[in-house]
Amino acid sequence: MITNKNKHENYEILNLLGYGLAKFDNAFIHQFGFKTKSSFFNYFVEIGIVETGSVVKNRMDLFDPFFENNRKGWWQKGDAYIHRKFLIDSLFGNENVVGYSNIVKLYLKENFNLSNFIVDVKPIVKSRFKKLQETGLEAELFFINNYNSIDIFRNGIIEDARLYGDGYDFQVNVDKYSYLAEVKGIRAKKGRFRLTENEYAKAKEYQKDFIITLVLNLDDIPKFVTIDNPLKNLKFEEKIIKSKEIKEYHLISDIN
Repeated sequence: MITNKNKHENYEILNLLGYGLAKFDNAFIHQFGFKTKSSFFNYFVEIGIVETGSVVKNRMDLFDPFFENNRKGWWQKGDAYIHRKFLIDSLFGNENVVGYSNIVKLYLKENFNLSNFIVDVKPIVKSRFKKLQETGLEAELFFINNYNSIDIFRNGIIEDARLYGDGYDFQVNVDKYSYLAEVKGIRAKKGRFRLTENEYAKAKEYQKDFIITLVLNLDDIPKFVTIDNPLKNLKFEEKIIKSKEIKEYHLISDIN
């Protein structure tokens, strides 16, 4: 996959910090033992996450317009970056300032080897935490919130099929037509994607009603590219992926 050269190397933690600052304001920095935002910003310079404190402030400015905090932030950019908020909302939007701060501390502890944080998070939060860096989830959330901007799906009714694992992510019903949308996220302005065996079979079965929906440029301002009948319009090469040995644990006696 092609990476975005404009993306900060610590993109994920900066988004978490910007969201926390915009949503919880000073209550967020107090959870880390700081009294002022400037000292909080400088802390991330000291531990090597950013070169200047303004980088953290700029990420707060990016999220500020999405929260009622009496700061305008980068209001002139409109909703250009709201997909970053959608992702964090979907995973941690119900957390209070203590719970959310623990998530940020967990990220810092696991990714930057900072052992000075005491972290207390529930198992389900750890499960959500693992989803944070998945490109697929971010692309799917962007699609859910913006599919009506795509001509072929306009005024359609969306049905989520991800739970079924049947080779497509969503069915979008437009008038008498039902389209299958398989969403793929690419962080840069261009790149490649793959189809699973199941997705390939669905593309073969539904042809022009199977729509690959690419969400390009996720690291900046995303845009859609749609490809109908992908097996006809694109070239794919079959590759055999050797799976790792899977362990299972079987009960040795019946339960009465």
